[in-house]
Amino acid sequence: MDYSTNFTYLSLEGHVELENYRYIYFILALSVYMMIIGFNTVIIFVIFKKKRFHEPMYIFIAALLCNSLFGSTALYPKLLIDLLSEKQTVSYNVCLFQAFCLYTYGASEFTLLSAMAYDRYVSICNPLLYANVVKMSTVRKLLFLSWFLPCCETGGGVILTSQLRLCKFKLNRIYCDNFSIVKLSCKETSLNNIYGLFIFIIAVFPPLIFILYSYIRILTVCLKNSKDFRRKALKTCLPHLLIFINFSVNGSFEIINNRLESKQIPHIMTMILSLELALIPPLFNPVIYGLKLQEIFNDVKKIFQCQKRVQIYF
Repeated sequence: MDYSTNFTYLSLEGHVELENYRYIYFILALSVYMMIIGFNTVIIFVIFKKKRFHEPMYIFIAALLCNSLFGSTALYPKLLIDLLSEKQTVSYNVCLFQAFCLYTYGASEFTLLSAMAYDRYVSICNPLLYANVVKMSTVRKLLFLSWFLPCCETGGGVILTSQLRLCKFKLNRIYCDNFSIVKLSCKETSLNNIYGLFIFIIAVFPPLIFILYSYIRILTVCLKNSKDFRRKALKTCLPHLLIFINFSVNGSFEIINNRLESKQIPHIMTMILSLELALIPPLFNPVIYGLKLQEIFNDVKKIFQCQKRVQIYF
């Protein structure tokens, strides 16, 4: 049998252990996806609808939530279809495209969080220069780089993977990721592994170091100022810090889990935990910003109160 032939379709074997409860998982996944769409869309709508939110900080928040919608949509529609299908298969090209989208989502999250840290750093540490430094033209450039660079980084890895010839056609996952596809190859994959490690380092560590540096400087400035200043700084920085910690923890787990594949963890638990990166941050982000930033929370509350009055009227 010639194992060097590329397969047109790949089988997602991670669904095997979900088979007995797939309708329950479908309802849960659909509910989560609808909540992600609803929560993120409402806050994005409020930010773009109200002119007082047309400021760099809020624009970055809207961009972060748009990225959450992008990452969730790369995962959930295919997952929902698979949960209702007798066979969970995916074409090789679609699998590569899903891997590209999910990796781009993850890398963009870090770059957007870095842009937001830069905005807070200038606002708190150099407030007199803020209007001249963080202009709308600067915001547009940062947003462009936040998506363009991850697309290039991820695209290079996916292109390298697409050149491989596969010996196997079964992915032990419920979605496609680049590293799992590479492991199906019957050729030497050292180049892919080196490139993947290189991209991981440049996509994660520079943003991580910059965010930590920014908040050390912010903390230093806060300690030298009044309690009222510290309270206002904490109010705007705490949501960003919570989201950064949440995404970093979930991202680290996914990377470690994918690379090490510990056999001591039950497979069903591994499958569920592998979804955290596309489950927790997209749900967590709008809730954090909706509750912590009073201006957004008040406008969201007005929308729901208005809808409630309309329902009562009819």
